[in-house]
Amino acid sequence: MRTFKIFFNTIRSMSLKKIIRLLSLVLPHPLFSLLSFYATIQAFTVAQKKFPHSASKNGVGNAFRHALWCCFILMYCCKISSPEKALDFCERLTNMHEELFPNEPLETKMDLHNNKIGMDYFREILPGIHRQFFEKSFFIDALIQKTESAKVLQSLDDHFDGFLVYLNDK
Repeated sequence: MRTFKIFFNTIRSMSLKKIIRLLSLVLPHPLFSLLSFYATIQAFTVAQKKFPHSASKNGVGNAFRHALWCCFILMYCCKISSPEKALDFCERLTNMHEELFPNEPLETKMDLHNNKIGMDYFREILPGIHRQFFEKSFFIDALIQKTESAKVLQSLDDHFDGFLVYLNDK
């Protein structure tokens, strides 16, 4: 129930222009949209359990959550459609999320980078596993390992290809 309250309050706080932009993405893809909403809840829940102090902040838990979010969206959407369509929708949805709910530039760079890490990891393991047999644990364990080598993003000029990034919240 708490999740739906957060979702409702978020939508209520959006401008009409932002709501129309969001609807232009989700209405043509109702199943992808529902699965993405479910993936959002799942990723947030897992991240809160694994990283209770940093999942909702700019720490390593947030990096994990964003990458896991993309993996879960792709996992669920690939079960009903092609990986190419799922990847296109995931990228458009997660990029739009950053546009509709803007952060500071460094936070936005961090989120977009970690989303890409999740999508890249999904693409990496896709050839080895039939898409109908993906499980959440495939992503959770691997991304937790990636948090151990995560890098601190300090400037918009930093580039850490292949690594999760987070902001130093001291």
